Amino acid sequence: MAYETVIGLEIHVQMNTNTKLFCRCSNDSFNVQPNTNVCPICMGYPGQLPITNETAVQKGILTGLALNCEIAHFSKFDRKQYFYPDLPSGFQISQYDQPLCGTGSIDIHRNDNSIKKIGLTRIHLENDAGKLTHTAHGTLCDYNRAGTPLMEIVSDPDMNSIEEASLYAREVQKIVRHIGTSDADMEKGHMRFDVNISLRPEGQAELGTKVEIKNLNSFTALEKAIEFEMKRQAEMLDNNETIDQETRGWDDTKMQTISQRSKEQAHDYRYFPEPDLPPITLTKEEIDTYRTQIPELPRAKYERYISNFNLPEEDARILTEEPARAAFFETVLTICNNPKLAVSFINTILAKPLSDAGLSFNQSPITAENMGKLINLVETTTVSNNQAKTEIFEAMYQTGKDPETIVKEKGIKQVTDTGAITELCKEAILECPDAVTDFKAGKDKAIGAIVGKVMQKSRGQANPGMVDKTLRELLK
Repeated sequence: MAYETVIGLEIHVQMNTNTKLFCRCSNDSFNVQPNTNVCPICMGYPGQLPITNETAVQKGILTGLALNCEIAHFSKFDRKQYFYPDLPSGFQISQYDQPLCGTGSIDIHRNDNSIKKIGLTRIHLENDAGKLTHTAHGTLCDYNRAGTPLMEIVSDPDMNSIEEASLYAREVQKIVRHIGTSDADMEKGHMRFDVNISLRPEGQAELGTKVEIKNLNSFTALEKAIEFEMKRQAEMLDNNETIDQETRGWDDTKMQTISQRSKEQAHDYRYFPEPDLPPITLTKEEIDTYRTQIPELPRAKYERYISNFNLPEEDARILTEEPARAAFFETVLTICNNPKLAVSFINTILAKPLSDAGLSFNQSPITAENMGKLINLVETTTVSNNQAKTEIFEAMYQTGKDPETIVKEKGIKQVTDTGAITELCKEAILECPDAVTDFKAGKDKAIGAIVGKVMQKSRGQANPGMVDKTLRELLK
């Protein structure tokens, strides 16, 4: 039987505040000694009073506006009874019936160039739990992460394929990065997914039994878990087996979902208003002020790069994957006026060593200003494109110096003297008789060998365009 897959995502995004959601402990626990970044509040000691992190609320509002959500004029925190060893207080402070952000939507652009709108149910704020590490001798608990501020972005069940779920998740990541509310670094656990998935016979209106897959921490895990669960549920339905509403985990080693527990309902958590925190109230004027703080979003930036700079779609996509790269590109363009050459240097020449070193573009040893100056040297034929992308670039990357200084120190200068180039070309013609014969026989590519000989003789300093033109004139 043919089935339709119905998918909803709950995306947990860690906000990049300095401190935790309800105390003054640092919000950065990455590579920190276990159980050292804690205090009586985030450890749930009796009698300790939480205080709401105002910056976290502001970042929640900005995220909601960027995702086209209705921002609540009145919202509150609730206690969610959640008894697990990594939750010190025995309850989670979350938002239940009156969240900060209501319904919204995101457009995803599918590979067939069609656009689909994915609805958002809500965005609510909550504090994270700690981290459990399972070993052969037991389970270790690190409470450093307890109290970290999270936004839970809950979609409607509007996705029907692995492609749509992956595109939606990636778009959320790009948006929160561009507006600066989260680093969304998957390797540091800043972004995790819970997938709700069900299957129903094609044409059936009623939804199938929903299964939740918890704590997926990469896009690959998201895609593989959905793929496995679609096959598992389809096989069960084909065999007339009953699918239980349950929570399952993803085993990266076995590449399969594993049953964990029966799925809780809202009443199982025994929500009630958090008595120690006041509600959040916002006026229309305050919300409108936040709206003016939303920067250009990644999709709008992508479309602008294509329309204004005539960039290929793939180049525009790569540039807008991370805000630091897009900002680097735009700064380069304040120095030079060649977007396509800038893309060539940024997306290929600079991106590789940065990636190999685990650096982002805002950590680049070469500043955007100096990259723009290097491109200007190429455009004015002061240096060749090859010189710029090899010798000069390497020196800039290693030393951080500006390109003009390196050119002066190394005595690099492109040969553009017509007489000198003509003499070099004549010598190369005499030294490449086979290539000359092939070129005169109609094999146009054979001229490349003669050009290469000229470049070798000039130690890479001859202007390639002038060399090619001169050789063709001499070989007529």
